[in-house]
Amino acid sequence: MTRIARKVAAALALPVVLFAIWWLATENSANFYFPSLRVIVSSFGEVWTGDRLATDVLPSVLRLLCGYLAAVVIAVAAGVVIGSSSRVRAFAEPALEFLRAIPPPVLVPIIMLFAGIGDVMKIVVIVFGCVWPILLNTVEGVRAVDGVLLDTARSYGIGGAARLRHLVLRSASPQIFTGMRQALSLGIILMVISEMFAASNGLGFAIVQFQRSFAIPGMWSGILLLGLLGFLLSLVFRLVEGRALSWYHGLRRSQRS
Repeated sequence: MTRIARKVAAALALPVVLFAIWWLATENSANFYFPSLRVIVSSFGEVWTGDRLATDVLPSVLRLLCGYLAAVVIAVAAGVVIGSSSRVRAFAEPALEFLRAIPPPVLVPIIMLFAGIGDVMKIVVIVFGCVWPILLNTVEGVRAVDGVLLDTARSYGIGGAARLRHLVLRSASPQIFTGMRQALSLGIILMVISEMFAASNGLGFAIVQFQRSFAIPGMWSGILLLGLLGFLLSLVFRLVEGRALSWYHGLRRSQRS
């Protein structure tokens, strides 16, 4: 319990210090566009409770989760196929490098032509942005699987789904999770950007509406909520990663000792 408390304290120490500095530095602020943190926190309680949780926050989180999970499934499946075959990798690499270089926000107007302005467009934008770090890390993870282990599995007649699940994916999982961690932050950014185009709800939509109506404390409270959302999602991801990669972290600790 003490160890968990120390970890929580270490994780919260810097944010608490930064918030304290922000609070003290803006306490007497008279700038309309940069209100004090006291005003922003007061606005936060008024704006992001009640109906806005259901109309703006929940739809954004659901779209983020749908797009992120779809990107994980697509990227891991494609990464295993590409990473397992040098011929497939040589064939697909030029197209992948071309598509990876396209910024996802640029595709929003094009995706709107085919998917409309509803949730599908926003989810597709998130998928397109999140898929690349997971895909590339999966490819490299699969390529790095120990050849001796592959030969041993083959000699024992372990193949197909069993080899994929217990050897290939297990060996590549540290790099897969690295790509997933990078994709999570990209997903939050793309969630907000996609909601700024022809949207009727969501965090990005609400922040833009506050800015256009000069409700500056409400706008800052939305930005603060995005930071808190990212922090909470990061904590959840670290818990999942720690559970899924407990064998890997245990192996590294034993090697260091």
